[in-house]
Amino acid sequence: MYTITINTLTKLTMSTLTTKRFVIRKSLIGNNTIITFTTKKGTFTYDHDAVYSLNQEKLESMECFQKYGNYTNSNNLPTWARLTNK
Repeated sequence: MYTITINTLTKLTMSTLTTKRFVIRKSLIGNNTIITFTTKKGTFTYDHDAVYSLNQEKLESMECFQKYGNYTNSNNLPTWARLTNK
């Protein structure tokens, strides 16, 4: 009796999103999205899933995230995300 093991490769696709504000959305979790946004203070690019994973507890406890399924900041990259993004 022979055992045959077949390795399947999963294609990982990264999508990019350009917005006018920092955003973490429940609908983007697990989608490998790279987000870029521009403010008066500069242009920021971050990995949505990485920022969410490292700040999941904080985000899940926010009322806006529970009620609307997202967190946004129009003015800047939040300090907690800035520390994650280094």
